Amino acid sequence: MCECNVFRSVSIQYKISFSSFIFSVRMFHKLFLRNLQSLTRITQTSAGISKRAMQTNYRDYVKFLELVGNVKQLKRTGWVLRNVREPETVAAHMYRMSLLSFLIPESSALDQIKCMKLALIHDLAEAIVGDITPYCGIAREEKQRREHEAIIEISSLVPKISGEEILKLFEEYESQQTPESQWVKDCDRYDMIQQAFEYEKRDEAPMKHQEFFDNTRGMFRHPFFVHLVEELNKQREEYLSTTLEEKKNHSAS
Repeated sequence: MCECNVFRSVSIQYKISFSSFIFSVRMFHKLFLRNLQSLTRITQTSAGISKRAMQTNYRDYVKFLELVGNVKQLKRTGWVLRNVREPETVAAHMYRMSLLSFLIPESSALDQIKCMKLALIHDLAEAIVGDITPYCGIAREEKQRREHEAIIEISSLVPKISGEEILKLFEEYESQQTPESQWVKDCDRYDMIQQAFEYEKRDEAPMKHQEFFDNTRGMFRHPFFVHLVEELNKQREEYLSTTLEEKKNHSAS
């Protein structure tokens, strides 16, 4: 083969390779611009969604706090039905229950923070359905259904992770399968009988709310509450004796 033919062949191959390279670059450039435009649209859309989501969330947060405010005003049905003067609210009940977590014995393996959260959540559904008691004429299954739907609605108003935690805590308390949920159930019962005793002292009516003590007798599971109830009953007996003695002395005079 002559040199001119070799040169012509190499030249043709070079032109073909260079043309292919230019074509590839142009195609890559077009593809890059197309992807860049798509990415820009996605970013702008995401930003718009995030902005709308943020606006919606703040609206939901206000609604959530408004529902929480309901339990600050909601009187506990048990006291209302018994015509107790100025009865406590559901929020007041949950507040003292949550503070009981500070009295968890040091030797206990209970999760203090979880106990506090359970106490704050366990009656939160009442913000929507009200304080339903066995005296309200509503079946237990129906009460549970209403409260579960309510807590789902409430949970939807907060960030996803928090909502899932609220729902999980509520269901944990309802199932009564964990040591923490059982502690909080004891808190629920104990706060009720201490409140009953406080009303008896405030209204100078010893033993007036005995039914609450009768209904919870033998139902406390944690040793801490067993001892605490013993002390409460002791003080209640002392109050009765003191009151009777004062009335006796007053009659004698």
